[in-house]
Amino acid sequence: MIYFTQLIYIREGQEAVFHEFEEVAIPLISKYNGKLLLRIRPNEGSVIELGMEKPYEIHLVQFESASDFQAFSKDEERNKFLHLKEKSITASILIQGNKL
Repeated sequence: MIYFTQLIYIREGQEAVFHEFEEVAIPLISKYNGKLLLRIRPNEGSVIELGMEKPYEIHLVQFESASDFQAFSKDEERNKFLHLKEKSITASILIQGNKL
C-alpha cells in the first residue's frame, strides 16, 4: 500500500473550475485500486500553526502500488480534463509515504 498527500493551491476565482476537474478525477481513483481517504478544505479556525501558505485543499489517497498511481495519472479520461487543473491550480505539493 502506498499513500499520497497532496496540498493544492488554487488561483483566486478559479474554485469552480477546480471542482469541475475533481468531479472527473476523484471517481477514477477507485478504477486504479485507489481510495480517497481524506479531503479537507482547511479554514483559519482549523489551522493551529502555519509556516507556509495555507492550501485550498488537502487530499490523502491510498493506492495498492506505485504502478496503480501511475496508471491513474495517465488515465485518458482524466487527461482530457487536465486543462481545467492547469487553469485553476497555481501549485500542488505531492508527498509520497508508507504506513508505518
